[in-house]
Amino acid sequence: MKIQVAGPGCPKCFMAESNVRGACAELKIDADITHIFDMREFAKLGVIFTPAVIVDGKIVTSGKVPTVEELKKIFSKMKEEK
Repeated sequence: MKIQVAGPGCPKCFMAESNVRGACAELKIDADITHIFDMREFAKLGVIFTPAVIVDGKIVTSGKVPTVEELKKIFSKMKEEK
């Protein structure tokens, strides 16, 4: 699973990344997690509002800091769909 956090580097963006890592750890998901800081790059991915979480090219949250519990639900559902 490839997970990207898009955001310019504000505290909310880092909190979103921390929650992504926490959710992956709790679910024991070995994901490739990266943080995209360049606005041009995340605009290419379709991100309008940050922070955004993108899983395998699909924006799953945008414009808010998702909780660990929200992310666990999203990641679990996406794993089941594969």
